[in-house]
Amino acid sequence: MTTYHTHSPQETETLAATVAQRLRAGDVIAYRGTLGAGKTCFTRGLAAGLGIKSAVSSPTFALVHEYRGESLTLYHFDMYRIEGEDDLYSTGFYDYLSDPRALLAIEWSENIDFALDFPHITVEIAPGAEEDERVITIKGDGRF
Repeated sequence: MTTYHTHSPQETETLAATVAQRLRAGDVIAYRGTLGAGKTCFTRGLAAGLGIKSAVSSPTFALVHEYRGESLTLYHFDMYRIEGEDDLYSTGFYDYLSDPRALLAIEWSENIDFALDFPHITVEIAPGAEEDERVITIKGDGRF
């Protein structure tokens, strides 16, 4: 487990771009954090670190956005409205797990804890003492 402090959205994106360099196909990133904590901001940084040029936005209404990179495809999920196995199944979540080029970033992952019964990376983002400060804790395998 490693904890970082960032002091602006740009610093959060830069940290995420650095984290992206350690990721590989098949990784699942489970975000935890309140509304407005910086989960989408972190995903923008991941995309940049993966060389993805597309503009990254919150998948709140679409449930999932797909961003294709040269070697990986980043699937950005929002599970805020998922209330059970049937809802999750309808998103196609399990199909995305089988994509050999997939990297999944999941906002509101606590709503699908029942489905995250395999090794994954947890990124917890919490507000810090200062206005734009974020405390970001990353838990996972030995890469973090």
